[in-house]
Amino acid sequence: MDRRSFLFGTAAAGAALAAAPARADTVPARIRLADLRGSFLEADSALRPGAVDDQSAVLQAAIDRAVRDDRPLFLAPGRYQVSNITLPDGLTLVGVPGRTRLVYGGGGHLIEAVHARGVGLDGIVLDGANRPLGDYATGLVQFTDVADVALDEVEVIGSARMGVTLERVSGRVSRCRLTGARQAGLWSVDATGLSIMDNTVSDCGDGGILVHRWEAGEDGTIVTANRVERIGAKSGGTGQNGNGINVFRAAGVIVTNNRVTDCAFSAIRSNAGSNVQITGNSCLRSGETAIYSEFGFEGAMVAHNVVDGAAIGVSIANFNEGGRLAVVTGNLIRNLRNGAPYPDEYGFNFGIGISVEADTAVTGNVIDGAPSVGILMGWGPYLRDVSATGNVIRKSRIGVAVSVVEGAGASVITDNLMSEVAEGGVRGMRWAEAVTEDLATGDMLASGLLAPHLTVRGNRVG
Repeated sequence: MDRRSFLFGTAAAGAALAAAPARADTVPARIRLADLRGSFLEADSALRPGAVDDQSAVLQAAIDRAVRDDRPLFLAPGRYQVSNITLPDGLTLVGVPGRTRLVYGGGGHLIEAVHARGVGLDGIVLDGANRPLGDYATGLVQFTDVADVALDEVEVIGSARMGVTLERVSGRVSRCRLTGARQAGLWSVDATGLSIMDNTVSDCGDGGILVHRWEAGEDGTIVTANRVERIGAKSGGTGQNGNGINVFRAAGVIVTNNRVTDCAFSAIRSNAGSNVQITGNSCLRSGETAIYSEFGFEGAMVAHNVVDGAAIGVSIANFNEGGRLAVVTGNLIRNLRNGAPYPDEYGFNFGIGISVEADTAVTGNVIDGAPSVGILMGWGPYLRDVSATGNVIRKSRIGVAVSVVEGAGASVITDNLMSEVAEGGVRGMRWAEAVTEDLATGDMLASGLLAPHLTVRGNRVG
């Protein structure tokens, strides 16, 4: 227990117990302890857990009273059918995790906060009951222009759209469970200092955690230690949907130490997200590319991730759209497969360990089982200043495939160890066709005449 928790606990345990008639053994420690500002305020006695009628007006009145008294509001265990609840400035709504349940009755949204500060939800289940939301509501829970949000141990289930929508929000979402959203579990737009940590997001129709901006710019959201599981792509597309963690136009985002499994497309996909850090994640059974940095970005660090099961392990793509500048290092990539949710534009039938195009260092990765190519460097003329050094590649048709199309830029391929590469360690490619002998073992003088932009040395093929 840290100092703040201790002070919180010792300040007013008796006051909270006195305020709430619920049996003490049903109330978690957070409720029995009061904030230094004063005790928790229990919801109005007219609010009846388990009642079948709508209780929106009574709950809203209790919320407004708690704000006037400058106290958090405690909801006893039970089911409350409500709609269109507004959380004002400074309101923290607290329940018993798993047992205090607000069920959406339809007709708009469930929880909303707009132009507020210091709003919190703690230990509440928010159940959308799969009922339609109002046309204006992007999520079952939506906060707009809210500073210092705190969502802790909140469960959001059964939303007909997004589970949680945050627009221009700062604060944290932690230890929450977001499941069964028709679209994405959590959608953040234009964050102003947001941490998304230690949550479970599962069984959502189109996405897990989305960190977006309307226009490209600095964002700085931290996405860490989350579990994201079983994400579909019900709305279709070739990667717009179906991603566990998706960064779009947001710069400076850190995605670290997450476990992302069974996504229809990517475990982690950054589109036009500059200076993104994707490190230490476990990405299992991705339907397409496990980790993607694509389109219009400058700067991507993809390091120390585990990829097991995907059509492509890591892709640094779209030099033609300005995508450039990356480090791909220390990743373990294995058990890749041919085939993906749409036809293969590469012509390799997928099965690629790492694919890169511009201003990128690929170093110290281990790739085991890439049916087509271990490392693909460039695509046609889209190749510039790429190095592949000190990698281990096993069980691949071609170890390193590098473009030798006219206009392809300088590349260095040195000191890689390759084994069980059936069609050669290093092959020059014209698009998907291998047009050179093995450059790792063949006549380098002759090969140099064919591809003077390449430096190939010190590789071992066995």
